[in-house]
Amino acid sequence: MNYFVTGATGFIGKRLVKKLLERKGTKVYFLLRKVSAGKAAALREYWGVSAARAIAVHGDLTSKKMGVGAEDIKKLKGEIAHFYHLAAVYDLEADEESQVAVNIDGTRSAVEFATAIKAGSFHHVSSIAAAGLYEGVFREDMFEEAENYDHPYFKTKHDSERIVRKECAIPWTVFRPAMVVGHSMTGEMDKIDGPYYFFKLIQRIRKLLPSWMPMVGLEGGRINIVPVDFVVDSLDYISHQAPASGKCYHLVDPVGYRVGDVLDILSKAAHAPRMNLFVNAALLGFIPKAVKKGLMALAPVRRMRNAIMTDLGVPEDILTFVNYPTRFDCRETLSALKGSGISCPNLNDYAWRLWDYWERHLDPDLFIDRSLRGTVEGKVVLITGGSSGIGLATAHKFAEAGATTVICGRDQDKLDEACKEASAKGYSFIAYPADIADMADCDRFIKLLIADHGGVDFLINNAGRSIRRAIEGSYDRFHDYERTMQLNYFGCLRVTMGLLPGMTAKRKGHVVNISSIGVLTNAPRFSAYVASKAALDAWTRCASSEFADVGISFTTINMPLVRTPMIAPTNLYNNVPTLAPEEAADLIAQACIFKPVRIATRLGITGQVMHALMPRIAQIAMNTSFRMFPDSSAAKGEKSDKAKLSSEALAMQQMMRGIHF
Repeated sequence: MNYFVTGATGFIGKRLVKKLLERKGTKVYFLLRKVSAGKAAALREYWGVSAARAIAVHGDLTSKKMGVGAEDIKKLKGEIAHFYHLAAVYDLEADEESQVAVNIDGTRSAVEFATAIKAGSFHHVSSIAAAGLYEGVFREDMFEEAENYDHPYFKTKHDSERIVRKECAIPWTVFRPAMVVGHSMTGEMDKIDGPYYFFKLIQRIRKLLPSWMPMVGLEGGRINIVPVDFVVDSLDYISHQAPASGKCYHLVDPVGYRVGDVLDILSKAAHAPRMNLFVNAALLGFIPKAVKKGLMALAPVRRMRNAIMTDLGVPEDILTFVNYPTRFDCRETLSALKGSGISCPNLNDYAWRLWDYWERHLDPDLFIDRSLRGTVEGKVVLITGGSSGIGLATAHKFAEAGATTVICGRDQDKLDEACKEASAKGYSFIAYPADIADMADCDRFIKLLIADHGGVDFLINNAGRSIRRAIEGSYDRFHDYERTMQLNYFGCLRVTMGLLPGMTAKRKGHVVNISSIGVLTNAPRFSAYVASKAALDAWTRCASSEFADVGISFTTINMPLVRTPMIAPTNLYNNVPTLAPEEAADLIAQACIFKPVRIATRLGITGQVMHALMPRIAQIAMNTSFRMFPDSSAAKGEKSDKAKLSSEALAMQQMMRGIHF
């Protein structure tokens, strides 16, 4: 038995051909454009057959009779028992012109060709999209009843099916698959489509929140999902068992799931927070269309919507399916498959395979160079306070990655020592002595930077001063607040604002500000330090809004406690679990690679949420820690720290990794 298949290189077609070739002695002819002739060898290797059984027929679907030459038509006449037409544009994001050319004109061309070679039957693989956005249950014997199919994807699917019904002179069958996802046993998929558009959103949620955190989801309409192996097996079985007699078969899940259920199942598969409470998306329908249209006419609203959708990789049209109104009857399909052992598997049973395959092979982030070298190689990076601690560890990481690494600090001896360390490791720093707390010296340093390097590509505002002292011990030490603000806020701004004009001119640049977890938790005994960092955070939020459209981005890192010389005077930190400078440098590298708005630990986010939702409880918790941990000897002006911690304090030290007390 001989077959002809269009779309044999596609996701479904490739697997259907493999299925057909399992029959002994069969031959499969498949349409292949001449420019794609190089794909034939790989396809035959996948199918496990030679060119004698998988025969490429060169042509073009959008040409008359598929652009196949007269000689080939003559050879194939009367030789093809089953003609499968799968070639189509299945992409919601495709432009209307290409969808019309392939889905409508291509189907007409395929019908003409199948008629010309006198194929025994014509099997048209349509889509449930042919029903449009029909309100209610759409049966297999329904077609003209379709409604609300103005979208190019729905319309071209509907019109292509009409061509088969009206113009095909040989026996035909229509198959309407639901949204096709990966293989139920392997998870294999070839592109991001349909439900996969939500995978990145689920992944983001998983990174931010623990899996036990309850989430609120949209209930939405019913969405029908089927794995590719069910579609292929059903298509193969029904086309051979049931004669082509103008019937339509819905290759759908007889159950179907609400959008919220699908997202919850996928969240479970991803080990992300589950959606335990659902809000019906239909409630959003109370907003009049005129109001929605008016909002979308506003440039800021459009920009925000487009930015969110682009960031998540979700096409705007996918929102059409949130309130999808159609359910699909499939009694003809179930009857045809009776006794075959073929049935649609439960999504709960194979969702984890879909997720695993997507995260290993299809996640867009896999195809982006997310290495530090790929981000900063050949770029100028300035790290203030780069002669020790976090700054020095960061400088080593960036220089090793090929960046032109500039460090500055007040102590020339420390700068020299840092440069020797770098040289011993096979790379180099460019060191400048500069006092960031001195505005005049800042200006001098910036002019030097611009003259020597033309500005910078990445600015790491790391230089800072921390003071751990209770307010009641600071009544006569107002200078603590002044000098902390001078370096942590004014000095940082002076450097940043001096370099921003150059970044603006180049329309690119990234600024990383090292803030503190204390800004989120409002840590006691750090009022001077936290206030200066909070001021920097506020300025950064304003700057981010102003420079968002000129290619300049900002990241704030609410850094947890790091074991650096800055915390050395506080001896009680000797028993507190802290980050190593190298771990802190990793966070800075992430900030430059991914350019998030903020990097914070879960502990910091939890503290921020507590202060927002339960401020009184948060105050009690922080006051308890304040009373539990005394001022250090340095803060009291004593030479040694003889204070002993209680057992409760020691326990809390171990529990609260990285928090400032």
